[in-house]
Amino acid sequence: MSTSLAGISLDQLSIDTLRLLAVDTVEKAKSGHPGAPLGCAPIAYLLFHKLMKHNPAHFKWSDRDRFVLSNGHASALLYSTLFLSGYKLTLDDLKSFRQWHSKTPGHPESGETDGVEVTTGPLGQGIGMAVGMAIAEKHLAAVYNRPGFEVVNHHTYALLGDGDLMEGISHEAAALAGTLGLGKLIFLYDDNLISLDGPTSLSYNDDVTKRFESYHWHVQHVADGNDLNAIEAAIAAAKAETGRPSLISVRTIIGYGSPKAGTNKVHGEALGAADVAATKKYFGFPEDQSFYVPDDALANWRKAVERGAKLEAEWNNLFEGYAAAFPELAAEFKRTQKNERKAGWEKAIPSFPAGKAQATRNAGGVVMNAIAEAVPELFGGAADLTASTKTIFKPGESFHVNPAGRNIYFGVREFGMGAAVNGIAAHDGLVPFGSTFFCFADYCKPAIRLAALSRAHSLFVFTHDSIALGEDGPTHQPIEQLTMLRAIPDLTDFRPADANETAAAWRLALERKGPSFFALSRQDLPVIDPATHDTYANVSKGAYVLEDAANPQVVLIGTGSEVWPAVEAKKLLEAEGIATRVVSFPSWEIFEEQTAEYKTSVLLPGVPKLAIEAGSPLGWYKYVGLEGDVIGLDRFGASAPGPKVLAELGFSAENVAARAKKLVKK
Repeated sequence: MSTSLAGISLDQLSIDTLRLLAVDTVEKAKSGHPGAPLGCAPIAYLLFHKLMKHNPAHFKWSDRDRFVLSNGHASALLYSTLFLSGYKLTLDDLKSFRQWHSKTPGHPESGETDGVEVTTGPLGQGIGMAVGMAIAEKHLAAVYNRPGFEVVNHHTYALLGDGDLMEGISHEAAALAGTLGLGKLIFLYDDNLISLDGPTSLSYNDDVTKRFESYHWHVQHVADGNDLNAIEAAIAAAKAETGRPSLISVRTIIGYGSPKAGTNKVHGEALGAADVAATKKYFGFPEDQSFYVPDDALANWRKAVERGAKLEAEWNNLFEGYAAAFPELAAEFKRTQKNERKAGWEKAIPSFPAGKAQATRNAGGVVMNAIAEAVPELFGGAADLTASTKTIFKPGESFHVNPAGRNIYFGVREFGMGAAVNGIAAHDGLVPFGSTFFCFADYCKPAIRLAALSRAHSLFVFTHDSIALGEDGPTHQPIEQLTMLRAIPDLTDFRPADANETAAAWRLALERKGPSFFALSRQDLPVIDPATHDTYANVSKGAYVLEDAANPQVVLIGTGSEVWPAVEAKKLLEAEGIATRVVSFPSWEIFEEQTAEYKTSVLLPGVPKLAIEAGSPLGWYKYVGLEGDVIGLDRFGASAPGPKVLAELGFSAENVAARAKKLVKK
């Protein structure tokens, strides 16, 4: 550290310190993005030093303002801001930017760095997650606040760039935010006219302000990104507008102060030693010192620590009064903030009797509604498909009509929905879900991937899970989606075979506290007799023996609806004297967590195995071995009634039995 520089105001000194810390951070790593930090430092300074409600000593204080860096490539700006503000980052952490096991990865990752709310980097997703956080704030405020006790009362800020706004998800998420009237959502748009390839005019001529006005946003423009007074006034006006979300377009200069200012050359690579020295000279900083932090600047920045402690102490006093006046609400608030369920909540999960077939999508809707009172933090909706996916609380109000309502109508915005779900989960206090047809998991896959990377408690409910959906044809019939999503690390898959496996899957998805997806059937399926199987215990192992025989000669493995042709094939095989085991395999992710002993007890090494699944066969050879077989799909489906499509493409009991016999003969 060092003393202050002469002749520079304290605000300007603090901003320039931030700028050059970010430059040095990138230069030390020899990679990164110095341009946005140089241009956007005044915005970050105003937010973290003066305007945002946050406590560096207690990052997860529940009523903090949320900040999302949607243009996550500007991570050096965020890390330097967090260090200067007094979060749990050191200069050594900045010096290890982008290095193995550092707290400062190339793009922000929640859970890795104190002060980072969400994982960003893929452009546009931060916009959707910020919308989700604002949804959560509005809902929780409506549920918990009482006159004189606004225990939920904070804003969500997002910094975003041209690349974010080029991405299609920005349209989905912003349109949803305007429709929902998210008045505590404030976007600061880094309007610098430059993208990685060159001037934005090469590919992007949107009138952003008109675009957001058409979404029913409150829109302002700040002509100079170095004008602190103008930026602060715009943010104050945005906070005063409580009925609409706000966009503040701030004209900045990318790489401000560097020799490459205003060009794409400063966007995505370190400046180089000569240009770093020139940039420091421009700001009056010592050219030969790296990570130079004037004492006055640091002391000024660190006022955030005292200010944050005071703000949280005031909130704690408010909450004490709230708890005395509304003890049950206060207890529920604290429980849900910790993502804990009510004691005994699982007793509300229904058991389905054998004998009456039903689609697992219908069973999922029954389970959801049965646990609604026991799990009031469960919150979400579908991408304009609630009638088909059965993901709606009945009775239940719409969030759009009453923010205390638990039903969100996301509209036909699968990607925006997925990102918003992740933002709701990141906010804390709710367990969110989003739903659509399984084939359209393609549209929200990037959000599912970030949910897994973030270990967010996001739930994705997909229905119409196979070619069995029938007449809508191959555009709506998923083939590769199971394989695609199972390949994502830390994502739990559930493809239940019946209503009771569906109930168990819902329980596990709420217990596991990470991201999960359900693949549920449109068509009715038989129900496993709950008197003969402890379905929850079985599903909690990932795969289990559904039907067995003494000394099995073949093992039939099915998931979801394909368990049932396996069960029928067992009868055909045993009529010919072939002892057969049937395994239901609802979750690969959970099965992989089991012991080797359990896995071998189910799959019986040395016994030929046949897997049956109406999807891509990729991955199944891990379980059946090269000597085994898979009945899957290496083609698209067809438009016809579901039973006809299944039969024609090999998913009949007769074909299963015939393929199994070939294995036994080997």
